[in-house]
Amino acid sequence: MIDQTPLDQARRLNSPPLQGRGRGWGLSAGRLDQLKGFAREMRHEPTEPEKRLWARLSRSQIGGHKFRRQSVIGPFIVDFLCPQKALIVEVDGDTHVAGSDVARDQALQQQGYQVIRIANQDVMRNIEGVCAAILGALDQAPDRWASPHPNPSPEGEGLFQINEKTSDQ
Repeated sequence: MIDQTPLDQARRLNSPPLQGRGRGWGLSAGRLDQLKGFAREMRHEPTEPEKRLWARLSRSQIGGHKFRRQSVIGPFIVDFLCPQKALIVEVDGDTHVAGSDVARDQALQQQGYQVIRIANQDVMRNIEGVCAAILGALDQAPDRWASPHPNPSPEGEGLFQINEKTSDQ
């Protein structure tokens, strides 16, 4: 038998790849790969309102907050996510169904995310107002963690090594 990686074994068994650890979300490895593929396609083919909003959200332009687009969270793909604030921004067009959106939003809220929905028309006609609303939501949302990295290096560790090198010269 050919040696299989743990990911290959999880695909074969259709079982959750991380058994509740990390970002497995309780989904099979195959389903996670499928969702990631869908998200990648959506990043390559955004709608016009998504393009316009991403032009404002990218490069930390709104209050210095970083955003990701088309992120996989559990069984969902969200339009825009600020991980530091656990804020999701959804751009709604004609294809969104209100009933399923409510259930989806509740599931995301149970995981600790705040969801704000913005209509396509608002993005196209009033991008400044949309950005102001997003900034207001960001300012009200608490930080999920104190520092950008959950395991930062000990304070001054890098500085200490640099000082040793310069004193040796």
